[in-house]
Amino acid sequence: MARRKRRDLLLMTGHRLNGAVTEVFGSAILPLRRERVLRERLRRKLAAAALAVPLCFTIFLMKAQSYDLVLRNGTIYDGSGNAPFVADVAVSGDKIAEIGSIPANAGSVELNVRGLAVAPGFINMLSWACESLLADGRAQSDVRQGVTLEVMGEGESFGPLSPTMKDAMQNRQGDLKYMVEWSTLEEYLHHLVRRGVSVNVSSFVGATTVRIHVIGYSNRRPTRAELERMTGLVKQAMEEGALGVSSALIYAPGCYARTDELIALAKAAAAYDGVYISHLRSEGDRLLEALDEFITVAREARCRSEIYHFKVAGQSNWPKLDEAISRIESARAAGLKITANMYTYTAAGTGLNATMPTWVQEGGFDAWLRRLRDPNIRAKLKKEMNQPGKDWENYYRAVGSPQGILLAGFRNEKLKHLTGLTLAQVAAARKASPEDTIFDLVLEDGSRVDAVFFLISEENLRRQLKLPWVSFGSDEAALMPDGIFLRSMPHPRAYGNFARLLGKYVRDEKLVPLQEAIRRLTALPAENLKLDRRGRLRKGFYADMVVFDPGTVQDLATYGQPHQYSTGVKHVWVNGVQVIKNGDHTGAKPGRVVRGPGYKGPAPR
Repeated sequence: MARRKRRDLLLMTGHRLNGAVTEVFGSAILPLRRERVLRERLRRKLAAAALAVPLCFTIFLMKAQSYDLVLRNGTIYDGSGNAPFVADVAVSGDKIAEIGSIPANAGSVELNVRGLAVAPGFINMLSWACESLLADGRAQSDVRQGVTLEVMGEGESFGPLSPTMKDAMQNRQGDLKYMVEWSTLEEYLHHLVRRGVSVNVSSFVGATTVRIHVIGYSNRRPTRAELERMTGLVKQAMEEGALGVSSALIYAPGCYARTDELIALAKAAAAYDGVYISHLRSEGDRLLEALDEFITVAREARCRSEIYHFKVAGQSNWPKLDEAISRIESARAAGLKITANMYTYTAAGTGLNATMPTWVQEGGFDAWLRRLRDPNIRAKLKKEMNQPGKDWENYYRAVGSPQGILLAGFRNEKLKHLTGLTLAQVAAARKASPEDTIFDLVLEDGSRVDAVFFLISEENLRRQLKLPWVSFGSDEAALMPDGIFLRSMPHPRAYGNFARLLGKYVRDEKLVPLQEAIRRLTALPAENLKLDRRGRLRKGFYADMVVFDPGTVQDLATYGQPHQYSTGVKHVWVNGVQVIKNGDHTGAKPGRVVRGPGYKGPAPR
């Protein structure tokens, strides 16, 4: 009926056009019969065209307003740091199509998220999910907190690997077993995606990795030819999509690199607009000197630079935070693009190797174990472990007491019952000194032995949380409270780092406004890394999105019981595919490789 009425209306329009034709041609110009024929033909053509145009326009509108997903009435935190606003978000395919007022029934799937925060997916600036994603690609402990991108590669990356390095990686595995089926960093990231991951993945190329690749584990300077090979490996990784080059300068053999070597590697990354990112040579006794070295590398290499897990370690060093912040902000004011990331806990997590001077580890793992069996070397180590580290980071002294070291992960089945005990407890049970207990545990386990070190000030942590140039990273794997992952005890930041920020420090303690915290979880790291269309809720950007309840988001993991998911995150999408739905994992694995600005491969979609 409606179609018939519209057609009748258009036919009337055609009759009116007859009069216009007569006015144009005039009866004196054309014979009457020919004039009538022309008028009738024109009337019918115009009427048909007029009927077709609205139908085509209607079909066009239907297509333009048909989205795969519409989130309704959410409170939008777009990543800019500006005040939130209530709006709808429409998604088509893997990208955000519109943000605003979306017509009713325009989405194939529509979800009312009134009263919930809608934000870009969070970026984990320091992820150790390299192995855990090979065991379980769902990345549950992270994605359930809203993480949609894992940034890996602190000092050591999973490529480039020589055949010798691949053999060592295969043979030194702990609970998580996997085949090393790649050589380059790009091949590793593609390997993850082919196996299936629920989050996007990216990586720095490790300065330690390229050093081992070329030099091995020796404490010496590279020759000119060796340094050229090392910078060549960095350039190759940058063209494959690495985000930049990373260093970890308290661990052997990365600590053997001198400043000029770091500058050369950073310059190689800077040529591709990459980042130099570093675990400083010291975060404690020599923090300020290490910070000066870092700033020197940033300045001389003319490279955007970032500090890993910014902190001040050891109670005697806690007052140094003011000066550290001052030096960073002075460098920023002078034009250097320096930023940092941090985790939201007062304990660090690393291995017992951080309690010993690095000379004992020269030559690789087997050489380290041989030295630990030598009584004379053990006596020398005990003496050095109880003094300030002159050229190494002394975590044993920084914690102040063996009570401050919590044993967290063993390879040896016979030692796993010690998981969760302090070094003091194990030493007392063995009737041995804490130092001898450390040596023996490393020897018996055949590993560095994972541990948690309580050495950070809560007051300093709160001050750092307010710094506008600081983003966040878990410095942990992406786990789940089941299966193989229960065989060790991770740092609770694996399950709670991001929820703890949003719950404890933003909502409860009001240290940072929510919109600013989200900026530093999303847009800030994306801009620092120059990621393509990530880190914002903006039309045309990838649909990495998290919907959470600001009133209930909360970390539950503790040092004693770390395998507990955080709560409050309701929904998560990665590249437009829902990974978390009503707080549960959907099983979807839509993660992709996210590349840095130096990438030379095919352009992303």
